[in-house]
Amino acid sequence: MPYSNKNIRINGVDIKPGNNAQISLNWYQLPTKTVIEIPVYVFRSKNPGPTLLMLAGMHGDEINGIEIVRRLITRDDIKKPLCGSIIAIPVINIIAFLSGSRDLPDGRDLNRCFPGKKSGSLGSRIAFDLMNEIIPQIDFGIDFHTGGAKINNYPQLRCVFTNKINLELAKKFSPTLILNAPFRDNTLRKEAAKKGKSILVFEGGESSRFDYLSINEGMNGCIRLMKHLKMLSIDLPKNPTVLLERSTWIRARTSGLFHTSKTNGAHIIKGEIIGMICDPFGEHQEKLVAQHDGYIIGINNQPVINQGDALMNIGIEE
Repeated sequence: MPYSNKNIRINGVDIKPGNNAQISLNWYQLPTKTVIEIPVYVFRSKNPGPTLLMLAGMHGDEINGIEIVRRLITRDDIKKPLCGSIIAIPVINIIAFLSGSRDLPDGRDLNRCFPGKKSGSLGSRIAFDLMNEIIPQIDFGIDFHTGGAKINNYPQLRCVFTNKINLELAKKFSPTLILNAPFRDNTLRKEAAKKGKSILVFEGGESSRFDYLSINEGMNGCIRLMKHLKMLSIDLPKNPTVLLERSTWIRARTSGLFHTSKTNGAHIIKGEIIGMICDPFGEHQEKLVAQHDGYIIGINNQPVINQGDALMNIGIEE
């Protein structure tokens, strides 16, 4: 695909080929009149090439993605790509990050506010700025996420398998697991796709807790992808990748104490005992039996569980 050295302009600031800049996507005022800015880092080569977005912190407690982007933008080879441009936003949801929460102060999920409105809610305004200032200028993007509270996601990449560009980029990222994940309404990934922009979603670890396996896999995947795009010269070995067509949750049929000897990312076989729920008084225990062959792509770290709680997310090959 031919690329031109097009101009990049964010919030009224031009960044020419060969230049780097740190600018603000926009600013928002809190009730205390404190001004909150969303920093954006741009690294440009003089040579034509793709523009790649690395974005994290869609939810304020998803710190693994934030750490991945932070580590990447400290690297000299990222600051000086061989071709093309890198746009990095380490924390898009600054306000939720400050409070260590998943959602915005009004309870909204930023990743359900897209495409946003200029005069809408706070989340809608952030989404609007991202969709209008950043997304039109990129070719590809990686949106870094983390499992929810108590849910630890094994490092994985999510994309739409029917989108050939999406799937090819995912394979070049080369994670251990790639999950076929249909679009969800009002998300960045779906709205960017409407504009012809391929966004990959990386999931890894648990909210509010560093997971260094996920951090390292996220960094290495980005480096592999940028090597494929000729933006970097470094070579990293690829993972043997498994394609997962769908996923399903194993839920608790009873309440009690959840035990498992299985590790995140492990392969399981249909009919295998993969865990147990015991009541705290020693009167009852129930075996958890795998209903499918597959891989554990997410696991609940909470020992005390209630009936209906999600315990394990199983990725299934077909």
